[in-house]
Amino acid sequence: MTPPLPLVVGISGASGIAYGVRLLEVLGRLGIPTHLVMTRTAEITLAYETSLKVAEVKALATQCHKVEDLTAAPSSGSFRTRGMIVAPCSARTLGAVAAGAGENLLTRAADVTLKERRTLVLMVRETPLHLGHIRAMAAVTEMGAVVAPPMPAFYSRPQTLDDVVDHGVGRVLDLFGIDAGLVARWRDDDSGADAVTA
Repeated sequence: MTPPLPLVVGISGASGIAYGVRLLEVLGRLGIPTHLVMTRTAEITLAYETSLKVAEVKALATQCHKVEDLTAAPSSGSFRTRGMIVAPCSARTLGAVAAGAGENLLTRAADVTLKERRTLVLMVRETPLHLGHIRAMAAVTEMGAVVAPPMPAFYSRPQTLDDVVDHGVGRVLDLFGIDAGLVARWRDDDSGADAVTA
């Protein structure tokens, strides 16, 4: 049996680091290898938003790469992956990807994902948006990326913050054809959304 292709996970310094952490947890549970690239600002955000240590987050990934290491595997198109998710994606990272500026491993890996015509999902965490943000979103979309800001779905009647995060993670994994069992899916009848079973 051919082993599953890895997914590159980028975690930038935007608020919402729970999305990246949960993504690593879920992919690990599903047996999908992950290559993690975490920015220095993300490490600072982690301390503000969670009680986790950087080492604990890195332990969730199959392999970790230093953000300044432009010789790491995800910087090369010959390294086969199923794509990349940046969760969360800061406005700075969005702008760098839009400009094709591979100044660090995270943005270089995103650029490689685009040039190899693989799926790149950017969970952009910024609001309100100015015209520069919107133009950068349009630019990366024209380049082939999917801009997927983590939006809560209230039809599923989330009870906790974890429910909100799980829905966002489940929806971006849908873009890779991965059903993690996290999404309360809408049904075309009077009952609304299915209950999440996972």
